Amino acid sequence: MSEEENVEEENNTEAPAEAVEETPEAEAPAEEAPAAEEAPAEEAPAPEAPAEEAAEAEPDPLDELPWKERRRVLKSRESGEAGPERSGEQRQSDRVAARKKKAQIRRNRREEIKKERTGDGVGTPRAEKTRTGKPKERQGKVVSDKTDKTITVQIDTARRHPVYEKIVRQSHKIHAHDERNEAHEGDVVRVIETRKLSRTKHWKLVEVVEKAR
Repeated sequence: MSEEENVEEENNTEAPAEAVEETPEAEAPAEEAPAAEEAPAEEAPAPEAPAEEAAEAEPDPLDELPWKERRRVLKSRESGEAGPERSGEQRQSDRVAARKKKAQIRRNRREEIKKERTGDGVGTPRAEKTRTGKPKERQGKVVSDKTDKTITVQIDTARRHPVYEKIVRQSHKIHAHDERNEAHEGDVVRVIETRKLSRTKHWKLVEVVEKAR
């Protein structure tokens, strides 16, 4: 073999070795890159865990206080300029003035609400009472006229029983108003139902049908 052929063979034999050597170097960064990228992703949630544990371990003490006490604590935390020193009487007078101011505000607000409900502030007129049907009329005998402008009338009723067909008699007494004291004991009178005039009187005298003998 000539010298040129020997040189070509040496070149051919050395080429694969270089290719083999280069391939690991080219592939090495590609394998290391994901490891470098994955490391921050795993470390990211680490700071959040202590914050959650601290929030669970330390509940807010204000949640257990009543709302008035909580408001007082929150108000005390507000920063501001200190006011002048006041005596007990001055503090009490300031409290009274503040209460009067709040009461006036409440009254004004309630009046506005009433005006909105009723329009111009005038309520609806009272409905007139209308009587349906004719008032009851009864005829009876005066059994007492001792009270001034009042007579006691006994009304007797007789009706037939719907089942036994027996005559059932009943009597009851009512108080009637006699403005001029016309009726006397033993008279037969006619009375009519009217508005309530007293605790037991809601009838009034219409006429005296028959005088007592």
